[in-house]
Amino acid sequence: MSLPRHWFQVALAFSSVLVSVAACAQVGRLELGVAAGQADLTMGCLYPMTERAAIYGQDSIVGIQVALDELHARREAGELLPRLRVIVDDDQSKASYGVSLAKSFIHKDGVQVLCGMVSSGVALAVSELAYQERVLMIGTDHASSRMTLENGHPYYFRVTNDTWTSMAAGARYLQALQITTGWKRLAFIGPDYEYGHVSRDDLHEAFSQLGVQFEDVTELWPRLYEPDYSAYIAALEQAKPDIIVSALWGGDLHAFIKQAAGTRLFETSRLANFDTGGNYDFLESLGAKAPPGLILSARHHNNWPATERNHSFVERFRALSGRYPTYAAQGAYTGVMVLAKAYEKAAGATDSQALIKALEGLEIALPEDPDGFASRIDPITHQIQQTQAVGTPVANSDFPPAQLMLGDWSVYSAQELQLDNATLARRLAARKRSTEGQAP
Repeated sequence: MSLPRHWFQVALAFSSVLVSVAACAQVGRLELGVAAGQADLTMGCLYPMTERAAIYGQDSIVGIQVALDELHARREAGELLPRLRVIVDDDQSKASYGVSLAKSFIHKDGVQVLCGMVSSGVALAVSELAYQERVLMIGTDHASSRMTLENGHPYYFRVTNDTWTSMAAGARYLQALQITTGWKRLAFIGPDYEYGHVSRDDLHEAFSQLGVQFEDVTELWPRLYEPDYSAYIAALEQAKPDIIVSALWGGDLHAFIKQAAGTRLFETSRLANFDTGGNYDFLESLGAKAPPGLILSARHHNNWPATERNHSFVERFRALSGRYPTYAAQGAYTGVMVLAKAYEKAAGATDSQALIKALEGLEIALPEDPDGFASRIDPITHQIQQTQAVGTPVANSDFPPAQLMLGDWSVYSAQELQLDNATLARRLAARKRSTEGQAP
């Protein structure tokens, strides 16, 4: 939906001071939206505000404010949309701490909907709490496909691409590349926790579905926030892969590429990162020249699709923050907008069961959707179904200070990226077994 320009001018003037402060303060609790006594729904969102992942928490706060401003404008125009109170706090990328914050949100703040989380490890733990407490949870950033498959439950929904979607797109890209180059030797490097291991499993499953044959030459598992990748780079040089698929993300990916750029690794191997590598902060960190052969994608791109909806989102974010967004911003924006649309679809109902029913099968046009397509939440898995684009870095000065953006796109439809029926049934059967006899 396109909003009159004056509504955004009013909303931006109202919220710019608040968001500027929030984006600069890396730690601490923050409340956005309406006061507690005025809220139709209260969301409790957990994001990292420290260490290498801090930028994703900061961008999520701004993305939430962009959504709240839009909802305010549309309510003023007469639409039935909720007045939201959104509480944000730092989960420190630690599962136990995230669970304690979520419990406090529910029992002290009266939160009806949990949201956010960057780390899949944190999200898995908080999702279990949501199940036990019968509280709705909307995942906006973490990506482990187990969240909606083996570990899925009625109260959990995810509104950004998961590891399966990204790796299925990557497998199709590499299948086409194999036809033209004949690559055979594959290496994988990812963080040694839930997200990294599930990314590897999903990539191999996607290759299997497509019939892609390869030699698995090595798999490497550095810890999250690893400061020194020299041993891993040396191991990759010794293995001599044609393709390296990386599930490193954020500052870890930045550090790995910077350290590898001083070696001969990229002279003999092409590096691909299909889930997070196309993020704006990474492209900005490359400066004017990328290492040769990079293949990248992300869950949102500032320059794709070239639609008015995406341009509007990017510019509203920049007006509030003074910079361009990482994909985390669009994920957090989406979490708020999806909940608001479910509230509208449920005719203003706020109980969990009514919102669950409204969320299942919900369709919504988002900034990352190309014209003619709307994202849809699968009613069985509760995973959003979206298009994904994979590209390579090209010179582009339209989004400073970045000097490179992705281009030479290969675009894969949501239908192409679905699990086959046999694999879906097997993974859902594991979910049924794991939840039998458990409360609630």
